[in-house]
Amino acid sequence: MSNRLDRIIRGACVITGDGATFHENASIGIGEGRIAFVQPGNISVNPDEVDVIDAHGHTVIPGVINAHAHACVSGPSMPSGSSPVDGQVIVWNRNRHLLEGTTTLLNVCGLALSDEAFAGDAHLLDVHISTAHTPSNIEAALAIDGAGLSERHQHASIDEALSQGAKALGEVGGGQTLGGGAQEYRFIPEAMKRVTGREVSPLVSRQLRNAVVGRYLKVEDGVSDDELQSILDECGLSDVSSARSVRQVILASVMPPVDLALRGFEEMAREAARVGFPAIFHNSAPSVERLIEVAEKYPNANIVAGHSNHPMFLPDESVSFAHELRRRGVTIDVSTLDSIQTRWRNNPANFDALIEAGCVDTISTDYAGGHWDSILVAIQRIVHKKQMSPAAAVALATGNVARAFPQLASDRGLIEKGRRADLVIVDRVNLGRVRHIIINGKVVVWNGTINGNG
Repeated sequence: MSNRLDRIIRGACVITGDGATFHENASIGIGEGRIAFVQPGNISVNPDEVDVIDAHGHTVIPGVINAHAHACVSGPSMPSGSSPVDGQVIVWNRNRHLLEGTTTLLNVCGLALSDEAFAGDAHLLDVHISTAHTPSNIEAALAIDGAGLSERHQHASIDEALSQGAKALGEVGGGQTLGGGAQEYRFIPEAMKRVTGREVSPLVSRQLRNAVVGRYLKVEDGVSDDELQSILDECGLSDVSSARSVRQVILASVMPPVDLALRGFEEMAREAARVGFPAIFHNSAPSVERLIEVAEKYPNANIVAGHSNHPMFLPDESVSFAHELRRRGVTIDVSTLDSIQTRWRNNPANFDALIEAGCVDTISTDYAGGHWDSILVAIQRIVHKKQMSPAAAVALATGNVARAFPQLASDRGLIEKGRRADLVIVDRVNLGRVRHIIINGKVVVWNGTINGNG
């Protein structure tokens, strides 16, 4: 890199993303898309020669790296291989992530191909894809939906996808194939509507699923017909369905892809050990024991336990299993879901328990039916509750992610000389309030407005 400076940020607090470093007042130099220097204090500079951003009253952090998101690329959506997301929704989702401080995003639906994933208009957000193209993952998608899968998708391979730019493996399993969130907000409500003609909310769907197969998706954990009938009475559904019919609906919706999805864990762990890329696994009550098994069997695989705060866990379970996985070298990810502010279906109990237990490595959003809360809002909550220092909390979305996903983000995630200049300027007393965003040295958001000129 040459010594040319294009931009200097002065007067800000700086959190570098390494988990410990906090500069009360520092200056950052940017040149040719890279960080040229970070040094304490204000430096003197001629504003006629270089663009100067006065960031007094603000904090500069590395751009957020979100390594578990959905619905930000075209092609088959979700691990269910469902029809592609509408193009306008993709743009909306990308804009939301960008304005929330995310500068690099990994879309982990897993079954899109590179020519679909990067089709359409360019976007300022740096978006990448993962691959889950193994036989059992394809079969699991077809067992629940598969409407977006062509012959080409069904015959694609991990090696092909990686050679064309995929940055990770996964997501292995999903709410669609392992009885989780997408079953609650999409598949069970759709099935109930077909059978009863009645709209069923996601929370009622969760209640019915748990009554029929329990949180671990075991039929023997289901309640009796009399108990299920009482639940239907409470939910106002007994006039349109019986316990027996609802049991059939839940079993037919939830169970067909489960064994196939769990079989895919073995395939993906083996592939991860072979190719050396990180692999994201759906971590929830029905899948965690299988995840522990494959982590033991493939110790050289870079395994990421996605959304380890999944609502199918109880808080103490989430912590206990996270410790078990961590002992086997697994990266523990938590997702904001809709649990931080929105609380449409979920609450922060599991998130809080894992943070307080000190066993979280990274934070992502996941999707939550499109109702995800922002990563920086979650980090601000952690700081406000004094669960972690600001430097340690910010690292969960920056430096830690860069280490866990080297093919995706090894050149970013830290504010240090030579790194890619992906920076977010936020409010000093509220890290969740984003002011300006710089990607690859260019200003892409200014005062909360997307600015394509840089």
